Amino acid sequence: MKINIEPSIMYFGTPVVLISTLNKDGTTNIAPISSAWWLGWSCMIGLDATSKSTENLKRNGQCILNLASGDLADKVNNLALLTGSKEIPVHKKLLGYKHSKDKFIDSGFTPKREASESINRIDECKIQLSAIVENMNEFAKNDTRMAIPTYAIELQITQVNASPDILLSDNENRIDPNKWNPLIMNFRKLYSLSSELNESRLAIKSEDLYAPWKRKGAVRFLTNRILKFSNKKYGH
Repeated sequence: MKINIEPSIMYFGTPVVLISTLNKDGTTNIAPISSAWWLGWSCMIGLDATSKSTENLKRNGQCILNLASGDLADKVNNLALLTGSKEIPVHKKLLGYKHSKDKFIDSGFTPKREASESINRIDECKIQLSAIVENMNEFAKNDTRMAIPTYAIELQITQVNASPDILLSDNENRIDPNKWNPLIMNFRKLYSLSSELNESRLAIKSEDLYAPWKRKGAVRFLTNRILKFSNKKYGH
């Protein structure tokens, strides 16, 4: 029998993402977030409205999502109670946050910047997603249990960078889950993945079926026409 409970938080298990955003002075702010999910090449993240990351995204509209692996737990913990905001909000003061002028130095992470970018990546993270803001919406305004203002932010992924050592040996465009071990936030505790339990039935057919844009010529044209016609039923 299940019983009715009222947990203070709902962190049932999400990947730890370290978001890089551009500060007004041209430096990079990095911060851990644990509310993120993906569909296709689009991503939704949840952020505290008072955070430096939110401020930067409102102004600049760009970010890099650095995906942390299990071996980076200590460095992620170094970031956990730091804020890039000089004026620390009351709720963060109660949690013990301190202002950090340079989170790379304070966390031990290494900044790495591509020639074409203005935002530093985190070199230790083996997966890095460049993204731009598509929509920012106030979130949970009518939720009486939400104690702070928050945003739900839709991002469009524009580029994916990955370390070669975590890719499948026979496909350079696919990440091997057994080689990459994501860091997971589960009810304020940090976990890494155990060994694979079983292959999902969703993996029986080729992953390329999720990427019709990779098809060429007449096949791509026909596929796009079929999908466009089908999607009209659902308001797309």
